[in-house]
Amino acid sequence: MSVVSIPIVNKSYPMGCEDGQEARLVELGKMVDARAREILDKIGPLPESALLATLCIVLADEVHNRPAPVVTEADLKEILARIKEIKHKIS
Repeated sequence: MSVVSIPIVNKSYPMGCEDGQEARLVELGKMVDARAREILDKIGPLPESALLATLCIVLADEVHNRPAPVVTEADLKEILARIKEIKHKIS
Protein backbone atom coordinates (compact mmCIF):
# COMPACT_ATOMS: atom_id res chain seq x y z
CA MET A 1 0.00 0.00 0.00
CA SER A 2 1.23 3.49 -0.88
CA VAL A 3 0.50 6.86 0.67
CA VAL A 4 0.15 9.90 -1.59
CA SER A 5 -0.14 13.50 -0.46
CA ILE A 6 -3.10 15.14 -2.21
CA PRO A 7 -3.25 18.97 -2.12
CA ILE A 8 -6.75 20.42 -1.99
CA VAL A 9 -7.06 24.19 -1.63
CA ASN A 10 -3.57 24.68 -0.19
CA LYS A 11 -3.79 21.85 2.35
CA SER A 12 -2.29 18.40 1.83
CA TYR A 13 -4.16 15.24 2.72
CA PRO A 14 -2.29 11.92 2.96
CA MET A 15 -4.28 9.19 1.25
CA GLY A 16 -3.64 5.49 0.96
CA CYS A 17 -3.97 3.57 -2.27
CA GLU A 18 -2.94 0.27 -3.80
CA ASP A 19 0.53 0.13 -5.28
CA GLY A 20 0.45 1.32 -8.87
CA GLN A 21 -2.59 3.55 -8.34
CA GLU A 22 -0.65 6.62 -7.20
CA ALA A 23 -0.90 8.52 -10.50
CA ARG A 24 -4.65 7.89 -10.71
CA LEU A 25 -5.12 9.17 -7.17
CA VAL A 26 -3.09 12.30 -7.94
CA GLU A 27 -5.24 12.97 -11.04
CA LEU A 28 -8.44 12.53 -9.04
CA GLY A 29 -7.04 14.87 -6.40
CA LYS A 30 -6.41 17.51 -9.06
CA MET A 31 -10.02 17.21 -10.19
CA VAL A 32 -11.31 17.60 -6.63
CA ASP A 33 -9.00 20.54 -6.00
CA ALA A 34 -10.17 22.29 -9.16
CA ARG A 35 -13.83 21.76 -8.24
CA ALA A 36 -13.25 23.01 -4.68
CA ARG A 37 -11.55 26.14 -6.02
CA GLU A 38 -14.50 26.76 -8.39
CA ILE A 39 -16.87 26.57 -5.42
CA LEU A 40 -14.75 28.99 -3.39
CA ASP A 41 -14.53 31.39 -6.34
CA LYS A 42 -18.34 31.43 -6.59
CA ILE A 43 -19.35 31.67 -2.94
CA GLY A 44 -16.27 32.95 -1.15
CA PRO A 45 -14.27 31.62 1.79
CA LEU A 46 -15.72 28.74 3.78
CA PRO A 47 -14.58 26.81 6.83
CA GLU A 48 -12.95 23.52 5.84
CA SER A 49 -15.91 21.42 7.02
CA ALA A 50 -18.43 23.56 5.11
CA LEU A 51 -16.29 23.37 1.96
CA LEU A 52 -16.07 19.60 2.32
CA ALA A 53 -19.84 19.25 2.74
CA THR A 54 -20.54 21.59 -0.19
CA LEU A 55 -18.00 19.80 -2.38
CA CYS A 56 -19.51 16.40 -1.57
CA ILE A 57 -23.03 17.59 -2.42
CA VAL A 58 -21.89 19.22 -5.69
CA LEU A 59 -19.98 16.10 -6.78
CA ALA A 60 -22.85 13.79 -5.76
CA ASP A 61 -25.25 15.94 -7.77
CA GLU A 62 -22.98 15.76 -10.81
CA VAL A 63 -22.74 11.96 -10.54
CA HIS A 64 -26.49 11.62 -10.02
CA ASN A 65 -27.32 13.78 -13.05
CA ARG A 66 -24.80 12.26 -15.43
CA PRO A 67 -26.41 10.40 -18.31
CA ALA A 68 -26.52 6.62 -18.13
CA PRO A 69 -23.96 4.88 -20.33
CA VAL A 70 -25.24 3.63 -23.66
CA VAL A 71 -24.78 -0.07 -24.31
CA THR A 72 -24.78 -0.96 -27.98
CA GLU A 73 -25.67 -4.24 -29.62
CA ALA A 74 -21.98 -4.66 -30.47
CA ASP A 75 -21.15 -4.32 -26.75
CA LEU A 76 -23.66 -7.03 -25.89
CA LYS A 77 -22.31 -9.33 -28.60
CA GLU A 78 -18.78 -8.87 -27.26
CA ILE A 79 -19.94 -9.66 -23.72
CA LEU A 80 -21.77 -12.76 -24.93
CA ALA A 81 -18.67 -13.91 -26.84
CA ARG A 82 -16.55 -13.51 -23.70
CA ILE A 83 -19.08 -15.46 -21.65
CA LYS A 84 -19.05 -18.29 -24.20
CA GLU A 85 -15.23 -18.27 -24.21
CA ILE A 86 -15.10 -18.51 -20.43
CA LYS A 87 -17.75 -21.23 -20.38
CA HIS A 88 -15.75 -23.21 -22.94
CA LYS A 89 -12.57 -22.88 -20.83
CA ILE A 90 -14.23 -24.12 -17.63
CA SER A 91 -16.29 -26.91 -19.21
